[in-house]
Amino acid sequence: MTDLNPEIEPGVIASFLFQAGKFEEAEKIFKEILEKNPLDFQSLVLLGNLALLKNKFFESEKLLLKAIKNYPEEPSPHALLAEVYYRQDNFVQAAKHLRYYGVNDMAERLESFEGIKPYQVEGEKESYKIKMVSVDPLPIVHVKINDKEEVNFLIDTGASEVFIDLDYSKEIGLMISEGNEGIYAGGKKAKTYTSKIDCITLGELKIENIPVNLLPVRQFSQIFGGTRIDGIIGTVLFYHFITTMDYPKGELIFRKLSNDQLTKFEHEIKERNPIIVPFWLVEDHFMVAWGKVNDAEPILLFVDTGLAGGGFTGSKMTLEEAKVKLDESKAFEGIGGGGKVKVIPFVVEKLTFGDAIEENISGMFTEVFPMEHKLGFRLGGIISHQFFKKYALTFDFIKMRFILVK
Repeated sequence: MTDLNPEIEPGVIASFLFQAGKFEEAEKIFKEILEKNPLDFQSLVLLGNLALLKNKFFESEKLLLKAIKNYPEEPSPHALLAEVYYRQDNFVQAAKHLRYYGVNDMAERLESFEGIKPYQVEGEKESYKIKMVSVDPLPIVHVKINDKEEVNFLIDTGASEVFIDLDYSKEIGLMISEGNEGIYAGGKKAKTYTSKIDCITLGELKIENIPVNLLPVRQFSQIFGGTRIDGIIGTVLFYHFITTMDYPKGELIFRKLSNDQLTKFEHEIKERNPIIVPFWLVEDHFMVAWGKVNDAEPILLFVDTGLAGGGFTGSKMTLEEAKVKLDESKAFEGIGGGGKVKVIPFVVEKLTFGDAIEENISGMFTEVFPMEHKLGFRLGGIISHQFFKKYALTFDFIKMRFILVK
């Protein structure tokens, strides 16, 4: 830390670095602080958070438990520790820390899984390949819920858990509980209900004991030319596998989450010039990585594949930095999870994601970009569907990276 301004506390500098998305730099300083003061609360919590961003569960748990032991009155470590256990499907343990943090409705929901293994895969196959019904304007796959009739679910990593249409959930007799208010496109809010299902089936893949959210998903059917959409598959289901969305082949592939399967996959693609982009997982589904809009400075982007027909959206500040001009006369009415929103289309001349560069990407601007400062650091925008359409996009939750193969 010899190059730091001696008048500024190292912890303040590290916090600023974290807020700027400079996670490695922040981690280095917090570790140096902890070496000098092993009980520094801020360093314990933020290092625990940084470990969680990389799915380093043991390291994160150790740091956060130490913070709780020495600062029992502080609630923030409990919120992070709940996420550590949630990602490992230890729902009952997660619920204990959610209750300490005061999130009792979510805790009760997770406690209902006591004695049940969530996301239990039936069968021993190493991988499952599911043909997409269609790819545009978003990928759709056939799904069975609780062995009922086959219905259409869209794929959207902007969603967290599995979402099921509220009316459809009643039609198949799901138990419905109160949920929370969610924030969706354009800052619109909508009440989300919760339930759980015995199983979801995609082709030969059957996964049992899954928490779900209930939302009026059928409102999205108008985007798909009247094809009825009864649900959404989000990131939480994805991170139980090494998951590939192969846009050109129209396939969704789930590989067993193991080092052996990852090594086998790496061997399969090594001659195809894969593009590797490291990412961090924030909360339950925000996968963020560095990218560039036109020739502006790099920004953190959320990989949300659910922007129907589009490839990018961002904050007003991001568009100004990238010298993108908006034409109000082209505005139209779009639809998000919270209902109708005003959308202004634009074009990104060059969108960069790691070493992947695509030109003339369709963008969609809404007046409110609620995620810009929601996660504790600046999130500049969302990279989405149109950008990835030329690639097989793999989500590697072992080494925490996106793998793009053209």
